[in-house]
Amino acid sequence: MISLRNVEKFFEHGPTKTFVLRRVNLDIKEGEFISIMGPSGAGKSTLLHLLGMHDTAWSGEYYFLDHAVHRMSKKDRSELYKRYIGFVFQSYHLLDSLTVYENLDIPLSYRNIKKSERQSIVCDALDRFNMVGKKDLYPNQLSGGQQQLVGIARAMIASPKLILADEPTGNLHSSQGKDIMDMFKKLNDEGVTIVQVTHNERNAEYGNRIIHIEDGWIAKN
Repeated sequence: MISLRNVEKFFEHGPTKTFVLRRVNLDIKEGEFISIMGPSGAGKSTLLHLLGMHDTAWSGEYYFLDHAVHRMSKKDRSELYKRYIGFVFQSYHLLDSLTVYENLDIPLSYRNIKKSERQSIVCDALDRFNMVGKKDLYPNQLSGGQQQLVGIARAMIASPKLILADEPTGNLHSSQGKDIMDMFKKLNDEGVTIVQVTHNERNAEYGNRIIHIEDGWIAKN
């Protein structure tokens, strides 16, 4: 599903370069559940955002479902992302001007789904995440944990082939966190590929492979 070859990312400060990712070579098969671990500042989230096609300032080769992402235009990358990928952001990234219901509807609106069918899918998601009573609220009216749940529901709602999750349970109570990880495991059992960044050893064990990053290098794969 995913193949990275000699991927690097750096920031320039005058004549010096600070590398965030170094010569990353990585293959992820369809149906895997990958946990990415490493110390703060190691490059974990950077790698996840690169996989999610949010970051374009890098070198190397990235193949996703046989598409050469490194050769694609920004518009084509965006279309590929909307079609196949759901992303759980560490800082939620909900649209403040939209209600919970509207935030969940957005990923479905990118696809060729009739409005009546979209309504049914959103209502199911609200029910699944116990958010029915919050559907008309705006993000700033929700707690951090509630915003996190909406962000997770939004990532999952359009049945993506790939879910990328950056510390998905970071703002949740332990019981909520376990429920989310169990949900991810069920989706993975159904064939959805999942890549998560986590500091939590227990969450990491849900994956069938753990990738360690240190100073931008993949240390153990």
